Amino acid sequence: MGTYAVTGSASGMGRATATRLRADGHTVIGVDLAGAEVTADLSTPDGRADAAQRVLTAADGCLHGAVLAAGLGPSDRLHTIAEVNHVSVVTLLEQWRPALAAAESAKVVVIGSNSATTTPAVPKRTVRALLACDVERAVRSLRFLGPARPAMMYAASKIAVSRWARRTAVRPDWAGAGIRLNVLAPGAVLTPLLEAQLANPRQGKAVRRFPIPVGGFGDPDALSRWAQFMTSDAADFLCGSVVVVDGGTDAYFRADDWPRPVPLRALAPYLKRFLA
Repeated sequence: MGTYAVTGSASGMGRATATRLRADGHTVIGVDLAGAEVTADLSTPDGRADAAQRVLTAADGCLHGAVLAAGLGPSDRLHTIAEVNHVSVVTLLEQWRPALAAAESAKVVVIGSNSATTTPAVPKRTVRALLACDVERAVRSLRFLGPARPAMMYAASKIAVSRWARRTAVRPDWAGAGIRLNVLAPGAVLTPLLEAQLANPRQGKAVRRFPIPVGGFGDPDALSRWAQFMTSDAADFLCGSVVVVDGGTDAYFRADDWPRPVPLRALAPYLKRFLA
């Protein structure tokens, strides 16, 4: 049995995942604004620093895994979306990396979103700013987009955190240290986050019109089973993957976009070593 950190553990997919891990006999250190072992505001630097240290102390310096489920949906709180959805994930995982490596076979799941692949026209400059953890620049980059800003910041935050995870997962100090880092990208799952969107007249209309080929919305408990799998020994060979579970929405829009061959420029370093 192991020790796992779960952010956003008080509601939605975070709570469902924490419940499932505990049922498997694991120790779970939940992190949330309230109702968790560690109460912290992940939208602030002090809150993130406090949460990171308190989890490490509770875990006695060894984490067998983590599920980063804390997140905000589209809203006018652009700074908070960026801070929680992207910056908090990067900050916590960078500080937890030694504890994850100490377990020798740790599993980390970042909760992304199919919004990363199904939202059109997300500004690249916003994603670049988030990857640099420059929240002010990310917010400024959206200043001319008017009512589209919340959706664009949300999608950009999920693109950025997914790219960060894929870049990081294959590094020697992660993959080489026995840490498996992957992204679970749900579609429309009936969590408090989605319920808030549905309650908003403008957002609710857009959500209900968005195509979900299988029909209906996802169930948080069903999604937690995917997180459970991705934190199990069965995921030892899963590294840097983005697992989309969205009822077919991504396939509906992007049936011919994936898979694609790797660009030759990406193979250049490998070919140079191979031919040397």
